Order: sequence, then structure tokens, then C-alpha cells
Amino acid sequence: MAKLSTGLRDHILATGDFQSGVDGGAIFIYSGPIPATADAALSGNTLLDIISLDATGVGISMEAAPVAGVLGKNSSEIWRGLIIANGLASFYRFQDLADNGSFSTVNKRLQGTVGVVGADLNFSNVNFVAGNYKAIDSFNVAMPTA
Repeated sequence: MAKLSTGLRDHILATGDFQSGVDGGAIFIYSGPIPATADAALSGNTLLDIISLDATGVGISMEAAPVAGVLGKNSSEIWRGLIIANGLASFYRFQDLADNGSFSTVNKRLQGTVGVVGADLNFSNVNFVAGNYKAIDSFNVAMPTA
């Protein structure tokens, strides 16, 4: 299950909602050890790709409204990124474009695993090769039921 940072949880509880907390961010995909929390600093990780609005470096957004407790990727947007380094993807962080990955209890982050099946974010191949593009066609965040 994906992990929310303290900054994103505090934002949801006091000042906003999940959607406004992540809209305008990007999905950063890394290789290496997965940090224990979304607050933790990166350590020994290689940034493989930054998924943004059609690989332009402009932030991405979620749909305007959830359906049955699930908020999906904005269907009118193309989410993709040009792979910048070779490696095996192990996790992602949906975060602000200016977030440098250091320890933070303020930055709004959603962190999850990357895999081929059964991960928080699945790709047909997790071997990223520099110079190629990776796209995310479907991305959903669900609130658990009681």
C-alpha cells in the first residue's frame, strides 16, 4: 500500500484534500532501496524518470471528482517522462517538482512500490533504459472502506 508523508496527511486533515495536495506535482521513479517512510530522505537511490504532463516538466493532475472512493488520473492528460538513467525501478514518489528528496515532514508526498504485477504502480517492464519514454496510462488512489 502506498504511503502518505506527514506533510500530505497534515494537508488533508487541516487545510485541503488529497487532490489539491498532489496536483501540480510529478511522479519521480527511483531504483535502489525503498525508504521506510515517505518522509525519509533518499539514500543510495538513482532517479530514473520524472513522469510529468507529456514529458514537458509541467505538473500533472488527478480527475476533478472521485468515483466510489477512487480518484484517478486526469483522463485528458498524457503522463510520461523521458528516462534519464538506466536501472531497475523499485519505487516512486508523487511529489512537488521542487522537492529534492531530503528528509521532510512538510513536503506532500505519496510513495509506493513499482513492479510488474501486484505493486502500487505496475509497468510491463521495470528495466528502465535511458533515452526511452515511460508512460502511465492509469493511476488510481483509493480510500479504504470502513
